[in-house]
Amino acid sequence: MGSHDKVAIVTGAGSGVGKATALAFLRDGYRVALAGRRKDALDATVAAAGAAGARALVVPTDVASPDSVKALFAKTKAEWGRVDVLFNNAGVNAPGIPLEDLTFEQWKNVVDINLTGMFLCIQEAFRVMKDQDPRGGRIINNGSISAHAPRPNSAPYTATKHAVTGLTKCASLDGRKYDIACGQIDIGNARTEMAERMAKGVPQANGTIAVEPLMDVNQVADAVLHMAGLPLETNVQFMTIMATKMPFVGRG
Repeated sequence: MGSHDKVAIVTGAGSGVGKATALAFLRDGYRVALAGRRKDALDATVAAAGAAGARALVVPTDVASPDSVKALFAKTKAEWGRVDVLFNNAGVNAPGIPLEDLTFEQWKNVVDINLTGMFLCIQEAFRVMKDQDPRGGRIINNGSISAHAPRPNSAPYTATKHAVTGLTKCASLDGRKYDIACGQIDIGNARTEMAERMAKGVPQANGTIAVEPLMDVNQVADAVLHMAGLPLETNVQFMTIMATKMPFVGRG
């Protein structure tokens, strides 16, 4: 267990990559604010942390709501005085249906959470990090292999993840004057609830259905922990971590 006293906020901490990463942060000695829409899921993450859960703060949050995001950062700062790391992880997908059959509401829900929600969290992190002493902090955005290449029938998710890459670059540039480092982790086929379908077979670009390899989600959590632990003069700008044999590199 780490001996530092750093403070991290993890969005989407109730499941998947967010839960695994929140647990890794807690094990490493961080004080962690767990954000997500479902309090019961956040409580389950704290329970899974065992004794380290004493350093967790549960803050039910809707990242698509500016007021909810403000409250998340205000509560964390009130509890621990600062924010050192934001893991900007919350994200959703739309049904894998033909692009022309998506409803406006399905499109908007993904954009509101994956893109606007990420922006709102970055903006609030900037406001807190630039004014704290010592100044600065680190923001790690959860991109995706979909920030590089689409899957079939994934327009909302792929569009937002491409946009996250631009947002990461802007936050990295605009954060320099405040000693804020911003990087992105692009994850391919970590074994989570969202990716479990890969093991059953998913549509490929050529129209076939294929089973895809998965990797342990804890490897992703360890990678985020590594990024977070670097000194602020060093930044992992982009990292791709993926199941070695998934169909991404090459042509399938």
